[in-house]
Order: sequence, then structure tokens, then C-alpha cells
Amino acid sequence: MRKRNIQQSLRMIAVVTLIGAAGLSAFLALTLSAIGDPPPGPPVIEDTAMQVLSTTIGGAQVLQTTRTVTHWFGSTFDPNNGITYDYNMVGADPNNCSGSGCDVTVTVDIIPLDVIVGGQSFNGSDAVNAVLASPIFTLNDYGSTPFATAAGNFPNPPAFIRGPGGVLSQNDAGNQLQLLDATMRAQFNKTGSSSYHLRLNPVVHDPISIVVANGLGRVLQTSRSVHFGNVNIQWWAAQIQNFDVSLDYIDPTHVALYLTKDVLLYCPQDPFSICAAGFHAANEAPAAGRQHNGHGNHPVQTFAWASYLSPGLFAQPDGGGWASQDIYVVSHEMLEWADDPFINNTVEPWLFPTLREVQLCSDLLETADPVVNIGFAMGMNTYFQGPNPDGTQSADGYYHPTDEVFLPWFMRLAPNTLSEPTQSPSTNIGRYTFMGDLNSFPDFRQPATGCQ
Repeated sequence: MRKRNIQQSLRMIAVVTLIGAAGLSAFLALTLSAIGDPPPGPPVIEDTAMQVLSTTIGGAQVLQTTRTVTHWFGSTFDPNNGITYDYNMVGADPNNCSGSGCDVTVTVDIIPLDVIVGGQSFNGSDAVNAVLASPIFTLNDYGSTPFATAAGNFPNPPAFIRGPGGVLSQNDAGNQLQLLDATMRAQFNKTGSSSYHLRLNPVVHDPISIVVANGLGRVLQTSRSVHFGNVNIQWWAAQIQNFDVSLDYIDPTHVALYLTKDVLLYCPQDPFSICAAGFHAANEAPAAGRQHNGHGNHPVQTFAWASYLSPGLFAQPDGGGWASQDIYVVSHEMLEWADDPFINNTVEPWLFPTLREVQLCSDLLETADPVVNIGFAMGMNTYFQGPNPDGTQSADGYYHPTDEVFLPWFMRLAPNTLSEPTQSPSTNIGRYTFMGDLNSFPDFRQPATGCQ
């Protein structure tokens, strides 16, 4: 297994629009400006400034003896540049497992965070039941979906609107699966009667209260009068990392999910910006009661923070940003965690498909980043489905998980014989994202485009 030196400083990866080149990325602040006669209360921001963003922080090296989540080590040859890339992924090796050894369950320690910003409460505990009832943990048939993101007037608004659904993972039709399980099975074409599974078992812990001091956060609202807490990203990341090394009930063989509701993060240089709605990370520091030693049997804790998004925070009545609600960010982080649990899987640099004009690139195997704002409907959602405070309606009664890009896209494999075939016969055979033909952007019908 090849070792890599991973910087423990913040390494930001934008989920929707902003990323720097080749690994260490830099955010460009999104300016949030007040609009026309705003309603009373917090400053109002325009929809054009509202973007669903996510980051990664830190990383960790692992050995076969490391106490951490069940994972496997693989490597793939990239024919485009002649380099073989190594990676760790959660679960069993789909290329080298049999029987019950192919079926892995990972416990998710859900820690709700109840956050007070500017005197208002944004309680992750309010969203726990909605997340537990979502496709992340409940079973659904992924053979089809009623709706999927369409390009709309991209790059002009409204973009990323709700479009028709159809056949999704056709070879798993009739199977009852969790979202991560269905996605990983399709990525490695282990569908149908395959014994390959990656399941999640949720365990909910008592909520933790966080009071954000003046100067480190503020309340803002959208044009639909939906309020959210906007918090300093550096301060918030330090809080999450501190929890991860201090909570003695967190087990390194589990993944910790710190859950908030309608909490976003701003870039330090601009308190009226949005830098993140979630991140995932790995931490080598031992928590209380866990001994670190130099013999390889040290704990590495993988964890994620994600916000549940109220309808109307990003999703708009005209359909713009349709999928960016409820579990969109939570699904983003959990899917990426499975493909890059230790934040050290690098690939040939790739260009963000929907941001070609600004040439934004990454060299990380962050599998939900390229498909920012793209998702589909799955499972009925009865939580937070009322109208927005201004009377408009963004919720549609479904959950909205993200699409995910598969390994062959990053590895420039064409034809792609690794993943589940596309819904309709295609030249490259296998799909490059979970949605396959339902992803309406042509860049996902072929391998990644390199950076200039």
C-alpha cells in the first residue's frame, strides 16, 4: 500500500461552484447582496448567490492494522496519462470477496448539533427523524425514479430544474436498498442477485448545543424569507474536529455524522459569503480512552458534518436548484466518505463539467463534486413540507439525494466495463454516474476532461 503525506491544514473542496487547482483548493467568496425592499429581519440574499457548497478538511494515513472503518485498497491504471492510482474505499473489495464477506455494515454515529446564531436556534435534532426516514437509511427500489435534474436554461437561470425521471439502476430493479448500497453496487456492477452490499446502521446520540459568539456568525435569509445561520468556516471546522477527538463514545470503526439544520459557513474574508454546507474528514488524533501507539494499531476516525436543508433555502419555486434541499448535502458527504474515507485518494486532475468557462480543477476523488446541483427523487418525505415563509412552495414530497460520479470517469476508462451499463446501449457501455442516461449533461457520457 502506497503511503501519502497528507496536510492536516484545511483543504477546501467546493461541492458546487468553487475549487482551486490540483488538491489544495481556494474558495472565491460568493458575495451576498440585499435585494429590492427586503422583508423585516436578517439581510436578504439573492438566489444567484445561493450555492450548495461542501469541503474536505484534513486527512489521515492508514495501515492494514489501523483501527478504523472497514475498507479495501485498490488501484486502477489511467490510460490517459499512464499512471496507476491507488485508493482506499469503504466496505469489501468488490473484486475480491465472496459470500457473507461481501456484505459490510458500518455504524453511523449521528450527533445532532443544536446551534444558536444571533439569538435564533437552528437545531440538528429537529432534522434527525427526517434523515432517519430518508433513503440514506431506509430501503427503496432504485430501478426507477419519478424525477431527475434537467439542465434547464443552463448556464442561464433557471438551471438545474426538475425534469422527468425514468429508469435508474435497471439491474437492481425490485431490490430494496439504501442509497449508498445502491450507488456502490452500480459503481462496480454488483447489481441484481449479487451478495455485495455496503449498509449503514444509524445510532442517534444526545444533541450537543453550540452557541456561536458575536462576530463568528449571523442570521441571513433568502428571498423566500427562509432563515439560516451563517458561521465562520475556520471556527466551525475547529469545533467539529474538537468533538471528534474528545467524545469518548465515538468508535473509530464507526463513522460520525454531525448533523445540523440550515447552518452554512462563510469564508473568513467575507462574512456575507457562503463557503460550505458540509464536509467530511479523517482524524488521526485519539479521543478520550483511545490509546495511540506506534505499532500501526492506532485509531483513525472518519467523520462528516452536513446540514439538512429546508425547502426554499436553495430550491426555488421556478425549479432552479430543484435538488438542493433536504438530504442533498447529507447524501453528498456520505457518498464521498465511502469513496474517499481518509481524504487521500488522488486522481488525474479533472475539470468541473459545469464550470468550463472558469477552468476550475481538482485532483481528488471527490465523487459528488462534479455533479453539483444534480440529483433525483427517491422516497416520500413528510418532513418540513409546508410552504416557505413568503407563501411560495419549493417542497414536492420527495427526498432529493445527489447523483454521484463513478471511478471510471476519473480514471478515463473508455469503454467503461467496470460500472453498471447505461439504461440504453451506449458506445462506452458502462455509466459514468449513478443516474446514467438521466444525467442530462453530456460531459458525463464520457470520461473526465483534463485541466489546461
